Amino acid sequence: MEARAKATYVRIAPRKVQIVLDLIRNKPANEAKAILKYTPKAACEPLAKLLDSAIANAENNFDMDVERLYVAECTVSQGPTLKRIRPRAHGRAFRINKKTSHINLVLKEME
Repeated sequence: MEARAKATYVRIAPRKVQIVLDLIRNKPANEAKAILKYTPKAACEPLAKLLDSAIANAENNFDMDVERLYVAECTVSQGPTLKRIRPRAHGRAFRINKKTSHINLVLKEME
């Protein structure tokens, strides 16, 4: 039995999200919540919301015990890139790529 949550088109680069996901992988849900709360990274805010959503899914949809949940899988993949233009000197244009992420989180119950 597993509870899933996913966030798509999150406006943060996947490599920045991956650093934080490595911190919470295979940790109990309560501990992962605390890690996200006290880690000074931009990716922590959307990941905390996603973790809360996965915990709520586990509790309400699958009747799982919240105290026994842990982060079984967490992955991030690159979404579409928003391409923007920044004006530069002598009439040139400089491209800025704003990357997006698709984040998946799976919670399971410990035996």
